[in-house]
Amino acid sequence: MSDSDRRSFLKRSVTAVSALAVTGCAPGSEPGSEAVEGSDASTSAALPPTTLEAVGEVVLPAELPPEERQQVVAGFRDWLAGFRPVVEQNHGYGTSEIDYGPPDPAPAYRAQLLALDLEAQRRHGSDFAALAPEPREALLRRSLEGVAGTGMPNPLTAEHVALALMARYYDSAAALDRCYGVGIARYSCRGLSGMTDRPAPLEGV
Repeated sequence: MSDSDRRSFLKRSVTAVSALAVTGCAPGSEPGSEAVEGSDASTSAALPPTTLEAVGEVVLPAELPPEERQQVVAGFRDWLAGFRPVVEQNHGYGTSEIDYGPPDPAPAYRAQLLALDLEAQRRHGSDFAALAPEPREALLRRSLEGVAGTGMPNPLTAEHVALALMARYYDSAAALDRCYGVGIARYSCRGLSGMTDRPAPLEGV
């Protein structure tokens, strides 16, 4: 994915998601955190870390420094490791209907990453992470063919690990700050005293 494609996609997706979000002050108020309360059986630890890191190099913004991109990928793995599948959800007042969250996506994500490595070996004779950028992107695009949806998915229900990684990052406070180049500090309490202050510009962005 080219730098210009990433940049325009980041601005469109983060702006759209942020317009629908409700800012909270309590720790864990970031979307998706309500389902991360400790894993019943953490299968996400089996995600191939090197392959996942290589996927991140393709789908995350090129402007991210390598260490920051690695933190994003590590944070995604930690978030997925704490996911509780099919957990009971809060229901509306006056109804007895009980909804449950989605199943654990980690087994499917692991299979997708292993499939990328297998196809890379068969087509190019090396692991996915060892490929040059162009064939790596081509393989990833091929693996995304047929995936449903036209917009940014919920990271909890994304059909592909690459989409889940993108959605998790693009809905983060860090992504919104980088999109606008200022410290908006989404999901944090700024206090009444500073509510009229303009966000400070980010250094190096």
